[in-house]
Amino acid sequence: MRPARTPTRPHPAPLPTGLLLPALLAACAPPAAPTRTTTQTTTQPPAGPALHAQATGSWVSGTYSSAYGARFYRLWVPAGYAGTPRPLMVMLHGCLQDGYDFAAGTRMNTLADTRGFLVLYPEQGTLYNSADCWNWYLPGNQYRGAGEPAVIAGMIGWVKSTYAVDSARVAVAGLSAGAAMANIMGCTYPDLIRGVASVAGVMYQGATTAAGGVNAMSYGSIYDPNGRGAACTAEMGTRRHAVPTLVFQGSADPTVNPVNATQTITQWAQANDLADGTDNNDPDDTPDATVSGAACRAYTHFDYRTAGGTTRLQRYSVTGMGHAWPGGSSAGTYTDPCAPDASTLILNFFGF
Repeated sequence: MRPARTPTRPHPAPLPTGLLLPALLAACAPPAAPTRTTTQTTTQPPAGPALHAQATGSWVSGTYSSAYGARFYRLWVPAGYAGTPRPLMVMLHGCLQDGYDFAAGTRMNTLADTRGFLVLYPEQGTLYNSADCWNWYLPGNQYRGAGEPAVIAGMIGWVKSTYAVDSARVAVAGLSAGAAMANIMGCTYPDLIRGVASVAGVMYQGATTAAGGVNAMSYGSIYDPNGRGAACTAEMGTRRHAVPTLVFQGSADPTVNPVNATQTITQWAQANDLADGTDNNDPDDTPDATVSGAACRAYTHFDYRTAGGTTRLQRYSVTGMGHAWPGGSSAGTYTDPCAPDASTLILNFFGF
């Protein structure tokens, strides 16, 4: 088991574009052979200011290994868990983050204690990417039964076999590289994932090389989002179903161009449209309702509905927000406490 990282490091500046390519290219080298042993420990949250708000549940941590590789994980078991099937939220951190940091910044554990759901934090680790980024841009990580998606799916399966999980309420949310991987998980494992939340992410198969990943982040993907939506549905195969999707993006993000949020909505609108086997623009990527609001930052909220009136997709564009988790705590990195509360909005949208 990897030693626990201290979550008290200062907030890093957004990774400069000039540093992104070396970090991404470093991940293209063959990784060292993964540890094949599995360990598990149960602990209370470590002391420290970054976790002061994370209440009374407990951490279970260890290394998950399979034929597809091995990764460290942290699972938050909420206060009062007693074996009744509970929802599961899978949280995929961004670059330069780990599970403790992401938990502190999103406040998801505090919400889990209040609402009674489990939270799984898979971790990438520098063995597999020098900046701790999920390698979402590599083709080997964009299909079912391979690479990082298979490892994350295996972790979800382990949680479901060890704890009582409500299979109808398992969702994935991610930030940046974690958001791109969340989009991949929704397309590759729809039998496990029932909802996707993407915060400053790139759409499914938005890039297929490290250099293409940098280009997509900086300028938007070169690929047609409708085509990628069709590819997503094809990847789902007979497991396909509608996937409620929530997208957040800051208008002043210097790391991920806001056009990626529009492309992600189009990709998921097409995938949801094709979920019933018919391409009839139900839903489409034209908003059916637009509402302006403000936390201490202004934002615009868009709803995308089916012909029957079900809101299948939502998008939040936050004015002036950079590369950050909206409404997060300053106890974690890459958060903007001034923005609308993404964690609560995600849980409400998915019915947790």
